[in-house]
Amino acid sequence: MELVPSIYLIKEAYENAYAIPSFCVWNGETIELVLRVAEKMKAPVMLMAGPGEFFWHRPKRLLEMAKIIGEDYNCRVAFHLDHGDSPELAEESIKAGFTSVMLDYSAQSYEVNVAGMKKVVAMARPYNVTVEGEIGHVGKVNINAIEGESDSSLTDPETLSRFCPETGIDIVAVSIGNAHGNYPTLPRFDFTLLETLKKSANIPLVLHGGSGTPHDDIRRAVSLGVAKINVATEFISAIKNACLAAWQNDVWLPSTLPVAMEAGMEVVEKWIKLTRCAGKAITCKNGENTL
Repeated sequence: MELVPSIYLIKEAYENAYAIPSFCVWNGETIELVLRVAEKMKAPVMLMAGPGEFFWHRPKRLLEMAKIIGEDYNCRVAFHLDHGDSPELAEESIKAGFTSVMLDYSAQSYEVNVAGMKKVVAMARPYNVTVEGEIGHVGKVNINAIEGESDSSLTDPETLSRFCPETGIDIVAVSIGNAHGNYPTLPRFDFTLLETLKKSANIPLVLHGGSGTPHDDIRRAVSLGVAKINVATEFISAIKNACLAAWQNDVWLPSTLPVAMEAGMEVVEKWIKLTRCAGKAITCKNGENTL
């Protein structure tokens, strides 16, 4: 496994109209299943974890696990702090070796959001770590979703055009009708807004709440500047449901895990195909991309 700065993967995707899928991981098994599919499909991918995944494994331990497991796989990977809730957690993740971090102050005032992002950017720059911010707010569809507040607010293009240069962030999550969790009905993305946001941001866009979105909508979003798509709910649900179903017939949990991991790999393969990043695992040295 080659661990690379997130922006190298994302910029290449942004400039060539595909996206990098970012998968939520929390233990060795989930890390390994993503790497296994990434190697098979020659796809660059991102592994991500946030406050909800750090109960057992803090950033340093989780990344060290990924490095050890990654010794058996030939793939190009970035490791991302998702929905960081404080500059302190961002700093911990940066020092642990994460290649990108997100500070999610989108539910705060504009001034607080900007101040927090500036602080994280200043910490990240000496380590060549990519920084993700969010303006507008991606909420959640129900109480079961971990990230986000109850309501969403669409990203305002004028505010976005100030936010990106003022903070110095590298990528930005936007709200266009997307939400975290399992959609009870199909989401309705505002693609006219997304097209405007691409021009306002002038940096790669990030889509949260990708799970359950119609495939054509994902492809259209990618064509309009989305270069990173988070995949959590669909991935976690597939693993959980497969594990529970297998466990009904077998009290021995270790024997049910391969079934659950297979279900997770199917989701990873689906999203690699959907984002069109299969075969895009290029070699990247010193900030320059070469085939």
